[in-house]
Amino acid sequence: MSEDGTIWTIPGAPTKNGRQHVVYLPPLAREIIDAVSRVEGKAGYLFTTAGRSPVSGWSKIKRRLDTAMLALARGERGVDAAVREWRLHDLRRTCATDMAELGIPPHIIEVVLNHINGHKAGVAGIYNRAEHSAERKAALELWAARVEALVTKSQDGMLYLQ
Repeated sequence: MSEDGTIWTIPGAPTKNGRQHVVYLPPLAREIIDAVSRVEGKAGYLFTTAGRSPVSGWSKIKRRLDTAMLALARGERGVDAAVREWRLHDLRRTCATDMAELGIPPHIIEVVLNHINGHKAGVAGIYNRAEHSAERKAALELWAARVEALVTKSQDGMLYLQ
């Protein structure tokens, strides 16, 4: 994380394509990160469950999300309401689709998602070394505004779907 918290650099090792990835954090993302409870002795992890390793147990987290979403749906639509099956990876697809709907060019969406296929594959990837920093930052700020428009902030500072 940069000193001012506006840039998160992910080393290549944990990424799918093995390439370092720079993420420009819009104000909403920084606000969420600032609200995270700090764990003593967390060994450099912002999101951690025990302070010694990154968050794990994603299937358990997913079940909790599904339970909360179903409760919200039933509260809004009655006891027969259901929530479609989904995967955590679907959030990337949603982000990419909504960015396209917002008018963000496909090659910028690919860079935001750290994809190297499409516009950065083959010869284009060899010759075109553009980082598109300003465009990536603008895309993520536009996406954050979209997310913020879909949620509302409660008295306790938590974000909830409207």
